[in-house]
Amino acid sequence: MIRVWKAWALSGGAAFAAALAVLVLDQVFPPPELSERSTVIADGRGQIFRAFPVEDGRWRLAADLDVIDPAFIEALIAIEDERFYQHRGVDAHAIVRASLNAVRAGEIVSGASTLSMQTARLLEPRPNRNMGSKLIEMWRAFQLERRYSKTEILEIYLTLAPYGGNLEGVTSASWAWFGHAPDRLTPAQIALLIALPQAPEARRPDLRPASAASGRERILTRLAGYGLIAADIAAESASDRLPTRQDFPALAWHASQSLRTVEADGNQVVTSTLDYRLQIAAEQLVARSAEQAGPDVQLAVLIVENETRAVRAAIGSANRNQAGGWIDLTNRPRSPGSTLKPFIYGMAFDDGLATPQTRITDSPRRFDSYMPENFDRIFRGDVTIAQALQHSLNVPAVEALDGVGAARFAAGLRFAGTDPAIADRAETETGLAIALGGAGLTVRDVATLYTGLANGGEVRPLVWHEGAADNAPGLRILSAESADEILSILRGSPQPAGRAPASLTHAAPAIAFKTGTSWGYRDAWAAGVAQGHTIVVWVGRADARPRTGETGRQAALPILFELFDLLPRSETPRDEREPWRIAQDTPQPLERYRRNPDPEILFPPDDSEVWMDRNGGEYVLAGRGESALVWFADGEAVPLNAAGEPVWSPQGPGFYEIRAVDREGRHTRSRVRIVTSDS
Repeated sequence: MIRVWKAWALSGGAAFAAALAVLVLDQVFPPPELSERSTVIADGRGQIFRAFPVEDGRWRLAADLDVIDPAFIEALIAIEDERFYQHRGVDAHAIVRASLNAVRAGEIVSGASTLSMQTARLLEPRPNRNMGSKLIEMWRAFQLERRYSKTEILEIYLTLAPYGGNLEGVTSASWAWFGHAPDRLTPAQIALLIALPQAPEARRPDLRPASAASGRERILTRLAGYGLIAADIAAESASDRLPTRQDFPALAWHASQSLRTVEADGNQVVTSTLDYRLQIAAEQLVARSAEQAGPDVQLAVLIVENETRAVRAAIGSANRNQAGGWIDLTNRPRSPGSTLKPFIYGMAFDDGLATPQTRITDSPRRFDSYMPENFDRIFRGDVTIAQALQHSLNVPAVEALDGVGAARFAAGLRFAGTDPAIADRAETETGLAIALGGAGLTVRDVATLYTGLANGGEVRPLVWHEGAADNAPGLRILSAESADEILSILRGSPQPAGRAPASLTHAAPAIAFKTGTSWGYRDAWAAGVAQGHTIVVWVGRADARPRTGETGRQAALPILFELFDLLPRSETPRDEREPWRIAQDTPQPLERYRRNPDPEILFPPDDSEVWMDRNGGEYVLAGRGESALVWFADGEAVPLNAAGEPVWSPQGPGFYEIRAVDREGRHTRSRVRIVTSDS
């Protein structure tokens, strides 16, 4: 009895020691882990915008059983490892069956490798296939089964399975051969995806179509034999045309690159805020628009949801095959033209310097060494602030900025999170040029500002990642009241050609928009707020070459309105339009219907008071007529400056009579009072 107990104890101890040795070896020599996988940029519904290859240019998209056709998984297990869910990595039944078949046939007829063993081989490839490597695969399969669930092992296998060339994994193969994810597959597609890993190079449809068709047909026959598909369906599927290699998705090219670069947690799938359908529609529209605009013309577009600040569509360029197409033009500073004027007037409202009804004179005026003029070189005389903004008049905007302070305004832009590129002299008097585009901003900057305008003057960073916490504090650049006033004014801006006013169109969005054109026609802009979204459009050449005559209103505004047409209709707040909010059809001079041929004095207007410094002052007189005008002040001719402009220098405070005479002798006069601090 003692001998029996000793024998049992010795055998039990040996078994324990063996088990302990196995556990130690398992910990000391763990199986390799899944290496780098392709990063995929997707939307919230899993639709792929773009995928990125891994080392050596291989496409290795991660497999997710939740989004793979269950019929494919069922067929794969039936063909490759029918006892997959019963064994623990090594299938003894399969080994016995394969051995007996080999003895009967005198050669190896079928293999005994389980999916777990194949996964081990893919994780740890070996140059030689022999008994030693087979034993290592069995050991690794055991280790995998201890560490992972069956679902996880299947996902690793379907991520690494070779599909010929630089394709690895069923997701990569499905996109490359069928142009879509493996969520819905036909019997012919299922059979091909099972046949390819068995001989990835020998059965490539693009290189060896006959072999690919034969391998697919063999799998279909076996599936019919297992009862997974009907025999007639298998026969019909065998005659399906073989697929050709397709390109991987390449939507939101530049935004995807940015999202991949900033992704820090190693996720293989980056869920962006972009909307798949809207992105496709916007890219198609932008591509058509760029083609119509002419050679080398690029566009950049951002569409942002106002409430969440989520970027729903981002287009860095219209065509990567044209000059500058590989550059993300949403992130390159360009002159914004007049797009900053709404924020200048908004700050003026907040400071109590003006209201929408405040009247201001649009006439030639010098601000120290800076003398702005309107884009069309026509001055409108006495206008309201609302009209000045709707018609994008330059002198009133510069005068408003002069009151707000150029340095303060630039600081406000930086405070809002933008990074305006301002010339070294911008904090002196030339800083007033910021009002007309003298500070470089990106499309993203402009979108940030206008999204803030839509959110009651409170600016926050744009959101690019779905589910990202919006913890950034809001930065208020305008009061809610001023922001609302600005939006109301912009909704009354002249509509683009071919568009009826929103107030006259059923269910049409009332878009609050502003255009901008940089000096030399290098940049054309349009920014708008409506339907819960902000859209910014930039049109130009990547190398900043001019496009003579192409303004923001002509080149960018029609595209802006078409992009708003892509959005689902929603109610946009409409004002009971006050007279000051109703713009003329086109930005013509006010009183454009006047038929009186006599000259008209725009500055100084009749019966006006003009402030003059006690040390004196100079004023550029402005008017219009059917011919050139000659100017007189109290009967004396007014001299011209080097630019040919009449410059009047009053002798002191008091009343003066200004007279303008055209070539035909027609004349008009204006009585003006010069006021100083001493008068």
